[in-house]
Amino acid sequence: MSVDSSLIQKAQQQLDAHVRETIQWHFSPETGCPFWLNWASKAGWDPRAEVKSFADIIARFPHFQDEWLRDEQPEVWVPAQFKGKPFNIFETGGTTGMPKQRIGWNDYKVDYEEFSGKVSDEHFPRGGAWLMVGPTGPRRLRLAIEHLANFRGSSCYFIDLDPRFVKKILADKKYEVARSYMDHVVDQAVTILKHRKVTGLFTTPKLLEAMAEKVNLYQSGIRGVFCGGTTMAPQYVRYIVEEVLEGKIGFYPTYGNTLMGLAASVPLRPEDNFSITYYSPQPRAVLRVVDPKETATVKGYGEWGRVELTTLTKEFFMPRFLERDEAIRREPRAPYAWDGVAEVRPFGAMEKTIVEGVY
Repeated sequence: MSVDSSLIQKAQQQLDAHVRETIQWHFSPETGCPFWLNWASKAGWDPRAEVKSFADIIARFPHFQDEWLRDEQPEVWVPAQFKGKPFNIFETGGTTGMPKQRIGWNDYKVDYEEFSGKVSDEHFPRGGAWLMVGPTGPRRLRLAIEHLANFRGSSCYFIDLDPRFVKKILADKKYEVARSYMDHVVDQAVTILKHRKVTGLFTTPKLLEAMAEKVNLYQSGIRGVFCGGTTMAPQYVRYIVEEVLEGKIGFYPTYGNTLMGLAASVPLRPEDNFSITYYSPQPRAVLRVVDPKETATVKGYGEWGRVELTTLTKEFFMPRFLERDEAIRREPRAPYAWDGVAEVRPFGAMEKTIVEGVY
């Protein structure tokens, strides 16, 4: 259903107010972090005085650079108000070389507690056990999924996946090794499903498919699948919903990462033709679909473009980060009064071969 223009305007006003609050926090010596205070000093202007809206962020800030999270020591990102509080260190990417690192305290809890209200108790019964089959280790996802399960009164089993290893062996064309590793991960998950009562599952689409080949998920007790990771084109989504989950299990695709948090999808309608649209957790994070060559320009509704992310929390400010993803820009759809991104896939997927692995 379409969203009333007054609600869209109200959401924009809330975003602009949140921007002013966030900028004030990160660029004040009493609350801000060394990185942004130093940046403003070198830039020669005071964002607190000149940034009054989200449009001002687009106009005044450059694109956030990968290298800032790779090269800088984590301490430069600690806001003054958090000084002395031990932080979590989360990693993203990093197939080779130094990965990007984001530090944090409670953002992941806020993101996933909000997401809890978007899943059905029928599909994820409160108190029912969860199973996560995916990357643990230095990933924010591990703590986030466990917190989500705990928040819903549930405990969570874990099967680890190392996506860096998978990407590396696939890039080296060691397909037999990749298949063997995937079988190793799936076998562990199937063992848990056969011997423990599990109702909720988080995994990637490819691992979900592989698990369903070895065990009937519904008969095993799974009632809801929370899915993220690899590209899900409409025809693949239809296959997952109708064949893998047999139309019996709730399906919740998400688009998320360490730098943004979690963008939830809206429930699929017949007219969507299995095309998934995700909406960011605005105002804490904002997604735009921009022209890759003119990134100040937003693409039209229904058009493909590169995904640009701005994160706005007291723990982390990241303006205009160009994701390695492209997507279709979609109109606001209830309950979201802002743009969505649809059919997310690796940037440049039509021009070159992308190694995604199983995640």
